Amino acid sequence: MTPKSRLHIPHPPSRPGEAPDFSYLALSEAGAVARPASNVPAREVENLASELVRVLDDKGAAQGEWAPDLSADQLREALRLMLLTRQYDARMQRAQRQGKISFYMQSLGEEAISIAQGMALEPGDMMFPSYRNQGLFILRGTSLVDLMCQCLSNTRDMCKGRQMPIMYHNKQANIFSVSGNLATQYPHAVGWAMASAIKGEEHIASSWVGDGSTAEADFHYALTFAAVYQAPVILNVVNNQWAISTFQGFAGGERRSFAARGLGLGIPGVRVDGNDLLAVYAVTQWAAERARQGDGPTLIEHVTYRGGAHSTSDDPSRYRPKDEWEAFPLGDPVERLKQYLVNEGHWSDEQHTALIEELKEQVNEAWKEAVSSGTMTEGPKLDVRVMFDDVYAEVPPHLEKQRQQLLALREASE
Repeated sequence: MTPKSRLHIPHPPSRPGEAPDFSYLALSEAGAVARPASNVPAREVENLASELVRVLDDKGAAQGEWAPDLSADQLREALRLMLLTRQYDARMQRAQRQGKISFYMQSLGEEAISIAQGMALEPGDMMFPSYRNQGLFILRGTSLVDLMCQCLSNTRDMCKGRQMPIMYHNKQANIFSVSGNLATQYPHAVGWAMASAIKGEEHIASSWVGDGSTAEADFHYALTFAAVYQAPVILNVVNNQWAISTFQGFAGGERRSFAARGLGLGIPGVRVDGNDLLAVYAVTQWAAERARQGDGPTLIEHVTYRGGAHSTSDDPSRYRPKDEWEAFPLGDPVERLKQYLVNEGHWSDEQHTALIEELKEQVNEAWKEAVSSGTMTEGPKLDVRVMFDDVYAEVPPHLEKQRQQLLALREASE
């Protein structure tokens, strides 16, 4: 009898109340993956899309050819930035629960991706972040107060109250605006990189999306343009296993890695341990070298885990085991870098505890300053007249009329 075709519905390996199961993850031993020359064609490094580049082993020791040459000072600074990002996240999560801001998204468990990549790129390189890349802004010097004020939509809000929280930008630091529309930053990054190449510049672009966003059309458009025109761009897929409440298998992660999606277009794909700061830094360096020397784009898949909820409007206990993050085989990026520094004699538990307390105080002081410019419920309030600005070079008559009508209503109510 001829078997009938069946519709396949992806299922997560475990659900609430069940034991976490990460047996589907293809892992490599630390140091087991060879580091090829950065100018090799994609067909010669297809293994990088299925294996997993790792530097730090389970005991916190660096292994293999990918181990980068980073000083103790650089590594301590990387640890500080990851911890600062985590403390900032915790404070803003609490602010949302207190009703001070309307919405927030943490990067808990993914801090190494932003910090390591930002360190490996040059100041002139353009970043096109996703909504879990707050570490990039912190790394490139955006003040905590400015980030907080954007979430508060107050009188100091960089977006002037026109965007939802976490949609930061920093033109001076070459960081594009975060977009709530999934994957739109990918074509933007490729277009910027193409323009850089046309102008003969050495600057490259880098962009980030989550595993779920790889199902968006913009992801595929961007890869096609990047491949055809050999754009100097790094395209990152942050595979944190979950797209809101949907397991990564729904975006196509069951059949092959997300890194392998570039191979059909001739784009090298690299799977990297996203919770290993040293590995992420090294792979980013490799991809940046390719881009700067004219060898085109690289697609990097960061294998990581979303430690918290998708956002403050999400309850992950409804669709995954509560202890799943603790069971994730690649651990916590902060603890892994800390252990490496301790092993090397560059850090201690006492220093770590003291730094956390120092950063908590820094974040708290920034919050006090931020709320002095207003909150959602307490003044001062953003001037409503700014809603008419920044759309036209010169305000047209009909909008000017509306502005005057608004001011008249405002005066009459006072």
